[in-house]
Amino acid sequence: MAALLPMLREYIVSEAMHALGIPTTRSLAVVGTGGEVQREKMLEGAVLTRVAASHIRVGTFNYAAAFGTPGDVRALADYSIGRHFPWLESADEGERYVLFLREVAKRQAALIAKWQLTGFVHGVMNTDNMAISGETIDYGPCAFMDTFDPDTVFSSIDTAMRYAYKNQPGIGAWNLAKLAESILPLINADEDRAVELAKEEIAAYMRHYDECWLHGMRNKLGLTGDDPQDADLFASLLTLMHKHRLDYTSTFRALSRQEAFMPENAELAEWARKHAARLAQTNTSPQAASETMLRHNPAVIPRNHRVEEALAAADEGDYTPMHSLLEVLRTPFEDSYVYSLPPEQGSCAYRTFCGT
Repeated sequence: MAALLPMLREYIVSEAMHALGIPTTRSLAVVGTGGEVQREKMLEGAVLTRVAASHIRVGTFNYAAAFGTPGDVRALADYSIGRHFPWLESADEGERYVLFLREVAKRQAALIAKWQLTGFVHGVMNTDNMAISGETIDYGPCAFMDTFDPDTVFSSIDTAMRYAYKNQPGIGAWNLAKLAESILPLINADEDRAVELAKEEIAAYMRHYDECWLHGMRNKLGLTGDDPQDADLFASLLTLMHKHRLDYTSTFRALSRQEAFMPENAELAEWARKHAARLAQTNTSPQAASETMLRHNPAVIPRNHRVEEALAAADEGDYTPMHSLLEVLRTPFEDSYVYSLPPEQGSCAYRTFCGT
């Protein structure tokens, strides 16, 4: 059992993620228990019914390897393959578990790239919060960035910044390494060879992540084709956004509408010129580019101040703000003046707490 408000937070954010096209568990219902739970103080208790492809996590394999038998690990791996990757069942045993690791890694690379592209910070990416299905799971201290900053951390307990926005791709690799450790005997009887094969898959994960992120950024900026200079173009934009404290979501949405952002700034004007030149290379019209960008840059995300407003009202028994927010979040690529606005300057400091 958990506290009511953290369960409502998961309901809001997981439904928003689904509407944004990001693989996620879903929230079927939040039900009050009528009891209380002890946190910093006594809080109203609730249970969330979560729907997922499965609830098998990397941590499930860690547990089986640490406290079970090799046969338990094999049974878990075979069950996971049958449930999530049945096409691997026909592979030779010597290859099956390497391919299993590869499939999990590919899904995680694609998932975390989508997080990065929308400014989502999970907040607590331990192995028990990484589903092998490639779905976002366990929305404890999560939040979305307003002002772009790679060092963004929301979780009150993450004082070492382990799960900061910029670290999420690397933590994905670390978690996959822990999965590989748990199934090493299945990968190859020769431990040295098993480690070598696992390292190859972790390296492939990072390459796949880079590919997914670059593809996503091209969509966000209306670009087609593969230009080797794109990575520098994207990095320079993010650097300028950080330097000038621009709102992540609003900046991309303004670009989608071909609206100038800080036109008086010479650095940003020069970046816009380079972007226009890159578009011209592909013979993409400004209108076509704008249409692509509007499909990939949401107007509405679960802004932290809006989520808190909804939760504060719910704590007083008024669920109207929450239902209004959920209704807008179901169509995140449609403009909504009120819900699209970032918080007022000076009100951006935000801390989340894992209430589960």
